[in-house]
Order: sequence, then C-alpha cells, then structure tokens
Amino acid sequence: MTTSRRARHDPRSVLLEPLGAPADVRAVESDADVSETLGRIVAAAVAEKRTMTRVLHVARREFLATVLTKGFVIGILLTPCLVAGVFVLMPALMSESAPPVEGRVLVRDPGGLVYPGIRHYLDPATLAGKRSELVDDAVDVIPSGVGEVAVTAVLGEVPELEVVLLDNDLEDAKRSLREGSTLLAIAVVPADAVDAQRGSYELFVREKLDDRLERELHSAIRDAIVDARVDARGFDRAELDALIRVPYRRSITVTDEGERETFEMLNFVLPLGFTAMVLMSVLVSGQYLVTTTIEEKQSRVVEMLLSAVSPMELMTGKVIGQLVVGFLVLGIYSGAGLFGLVAFSLTGALSAGLIAYMLLSYFIAYFVIASLMAAIGAAVNELREAQTLLTPLMVVMMVPWLLWLPISRNPDSTLAVVTSFVPPVNTFVMLLRMTSNSPPPFWQVGLSLSIGVASVYGALWFAGKVFRIGLLMHGKPPSFRTLIRWARIAG
Repeated sequence: MTTSRRARHDPRSVLLEPLGAPADVRAVESDADVSETLGRIVAAAVAEKRTMTRVLHVARREFLATVLTKGFVIGILLTPCLVAGVFVLMPALMSESAPPVEGRVLVRDPGGLVYPGIRHYLDPATLAGKRSELVDDAVDVIPSGVGEVAVTAVLGEVPELEVVLLDNDLEDAKRSLREGSTLLAIAVVPADAVDAQRGSYELFVREKLDDRLERELHSAIRDAIVDARVDARGFDRAELDALIRVPYRRSITVTDEGERETFEMLNFVLPLGFTAMVLMSVLVSGQYLVTTTIEEKQSRVVEMLLSAVSPMELMTGKVIGQLVVGFLVLGIYSGAGLFGLVAFSLTGALSAGLIAYMLLSYFIAYFVIASLMAAIGAAVNELREAQTLLTPLMVVMMVPWLLWLPISRNPDSTLAVVTSFVPPVNTFVMLLRMTSNSPPPFWQVGLSLSIGVASVYGALWFAGKVFRIGLLMHGKPPSFRTLIRWARIAG
C-alpha cells in the first residue's frame, strides 16, 4: 500500500479536517507528523483565543472608563432627557397665558371709509376668530395636537387694542409715541387709499414694538382697505372670499405598506435627523478614543498595557470599546427621536430597511473615523497637538451638514450621486438620499456600501501601521506626511 493510500485511510486524518488543515497536511506519513500537526493547530487556536480574550478585556476597560465618567453621563444622557422633556413639557409651558398687549391705535382717515374696517379687524373677537382659522390651517401641515400651541407661540395672546380716530395734529401724536405712553401705533390712510391704482397707507409705531403685533396691524389695515375698495365697486366681500378661497388638503403618501398622510415638515427634517444621529455618535465616540489614547500615552499607562498586549490588540480593543460607546449614544438619541415620532404619531415614516441601513452606515463610518482618530491619538503627545491633525478630518465630516439641504431637496443630482461614492462621507450622503422623497436605486446603495467596506479596510490598515509606531514616540508632533511615512515603514 502506498503512502498516499495509507494517509487517505488513516482515521486520524479525519480529525484534522474540521480544524481547517490543508490537504497536504492531512496526508501524513507517521504518527509523529500527526502529533506535530495537531500540536501546531491547537497551539494556534489557543493563541487566537488568548488574543481575543485580551482584546475583549481592553474593550471592556475602554468602555467602562468612558461611560462611568460624570462628563459622559451629563453630556450624553442628559441631552436626550432634555429633548424628551421638551416634547412633554413644552405644550404645558406654551399654554401658560402671557400678559395680553394693551394700548391705543390712532387712525387718520380723511375719507372715513377705512377706519370702520380697521376698528373691526382689530377687535379682540375678530382677532380670536382669525387665529382659530390659522389653527385649522396649521393642523393640515403640523401633526395634530401642536397646531394650536404653534400658533399661540408664533402670534402670542390676542391683544386688547383701543382704536381711536385721530383728529389732532399728526406730529403731536408722534410725540406721544416717543414719550412712551399707552399709544402703540398711528395708521395714516390717505384719501386716495381706496383707489386701487395709487392707494396705500403709512404706519408709525413706537420703538421696540412687538413684531407680532406689528404684523397684526398691517394685516388689519390692508384688509380694511380691500373692504373699502370692494364696497366702492358694489361687490360682496364674503362672496369674493368664497370664490377665491380653496381649503388646503394634505396630500396622501402611497407606500407598499398602505397609504398615510404626508407631513411636509417631516420630509424636510427626517434626513437631517438620521444623519445627525449617526454623525454625532461617530464623532463622540471617536473623540473619546483620541482623548483616552493621549491620556494613556502621557501618563505612561500605555507602556504597562503593552507589556501585556500587543499594539494591534490594544488598538483593536480600544476601537471595539468605543464602538459600543458610540452604539450606546446612537441608541439613546434614536430613542429620543422615536419618542418624538410616537408623540406626533409619525412612526409610519420609518421602515425596517432604513433603520438597517442606518446601523450599517454607523458601523462603516465609525470604523473609518475611529481608526483614523486612534492613529492620530497615538501619534501626538497632547490634545492640543491633535487638533492640527483632527481639523481636516472634522472639516470633511462636516460636508454632509453643508450639503444636507441641496442633497435632500435634489437627491438625484450629480452632486448627490457623486458624493454617495466618495469616502468617508459616502455613507452619510447615501443616508440623506435614502430618507429623501426620491430614494436611490438599490445598486447605488450596494455600491456605496461596498466602497464603505473597502474604505474601512484601508483606514484600519493605515491606522494599525501608524498606531504601532506612534504609540511609543515622543517629541515633535508629526505631520500628515510623517504619518504616511510611518505607514510605509511599518509595512
């Protein structure tokens, strides 16, 4: 029997197959070869297990050292609590009645045709009825339950105004405005105001008059002039209003899951919200990674850590630890955002695919940014020195913020499509496009994710080389050219 046949029938060769041994190893010629091969494989498996154990220990230490600090608790946990508190308390706070505006408004109307209308439109009952109509219109574009609060916040309480016809000298009345009396404004309506070709008016107000009240005055004067013009031509104002007024109806969004009412404000804010959550969690965890690395390097703690783990194990553990920190931040802010959507009954705007892509974009963006930040933290001696290297990276990460509006408004433009494939901002831009009103085709999403994964590999490779050299380097802070040279030397 030949050696190869004896190896194929050796039952001990079967034991090597699950361990991933190559075919030539399985074709053993003696018991000594089997024992030696098994020993090497078992030793490699034990070493790999020990490496993973050390990495997880570093990750656990990095995570606890970050989340158990007072700064993290106050800066990260308190913010979403405040946001949730705003959603809960703001309606109650806004419902508190503010002191109503009281004062006099003088009207000079030589023709006598406009003054009655101004007095009517500035009557508290008329103003209250007009605001009721605004509340009904606001409910069409703002989720139910906040329309009245929004109108009250914008317009304030209904003012109590006394409208008086001005018979005295106009300059004397202006003097009263300057003296700070109860006089709030003076409306001057010329005799030709009823003439549609030339008519207009002037409004004099006291210093620092509430802009909301000023808008009310302008609106009342214009409506009164229009009424006078309509009456002069023998038309019925109510009939004209009925002819030109068309009630607003909210559009209906048709999806695979069914139909739902469209909220324009949600379409405007949702892309920014998703991008902000991912970007904030990545930057927060990355900043903590830079800070902890520099502190350990300054205090020489890193030298003790390197006596127990290798540089790559240390970097991997730190990156994984801060990955969990960032994921915690993302979960907290996502929970706050979901609370707001539930409060406004807008959960139908979310989809499982969108949430899945948000998580994928977080992992890709985090590994790219965090690995580069880890390399920067290992290369410098002080946080002040790191700012020089971090500034270009921060500027690049601000690109999604700067391009948020043009991309979300025109997600199929050349700018949006090109930046969807340019790392490290491609995941953020693609997230903006996916939350827009015109999601990209599936192949573009897949290509963007593939480019993101490739950028992760490149960033980790570069960071590992720089981290290995820079961790024990002291002295002059390196430049970008120096970091590239380090990566070549380590390679």
